Amino acid sequence: MSINVCNDRSMASITSLPSGVSGSSLVLISTVTASSSATVEFTSGIDSTYKEYQVHCINCHPATNDVNLLFNGSADSGSNYNVTKTTTFFAARHREGDSATNLEYVANRDLAQSTSGHKLNYDIGNLNDEDVCGILHLFDPSSTTFVKHFVSRFIGNGQAEDCQDSYTAGYFNTTSAINAVQFAMSSGNIDSGTFKLYGVV
Repeated sequence: MSINVCNDRSMASITSLPSGVSGSSLVLISTVTASSSATVEFTSGIDSTYKEYQVHCINCHPATNDVNLLFNGSADSGSNYNVTKTTTFFAARHREGDSATNLEYVANRDLAQSTSGHKLNYDIGNLNDEDVCGILHLFDPSSTTFVKHFVSRFIGNGQAEDCQDSYTAGYFNTTSAINAVQFAMSSGNIDSGTFKLYGVV
């Protein structure tokens, strides 16, 4: 049996995928720009069209210092954001002055069968150069058979002048469809930021 290998020249010659091979792509559904906003919500566009949805949060800046970006879901098109969820959280952090570094599981950021908002990041600051960016993945939200899983990765610079790489995951413990999502700060407004909802083909 021979082993086929590729080199830069052969890869550069590919102009399309062979039939039967598909590549995933993102379809932009909607964009929300925050401006001193109490919440950012997507109340339409989350349905059975796609098996995965992504929300990209770009340069999300809080009005209040030392806060967290929260995520929650709705099973009634945004009338209530109170779906029971269980989540987990771990993060890596590094201070600008190199005075502290750590990689840790953070138990006090977990939720256990709670309707509260799920924390997506470590404590970010509100100085002009401080913000948080990240991607949240929501899987098969229209299923009426299974719970709804989500996973996220967010990077921010915090009020303690540190780089924070936060990983979170969880599930909405319901067999009802999740058809709306909400983002908010743990205190104060979202001063600015861009939120983009995508469907994954």
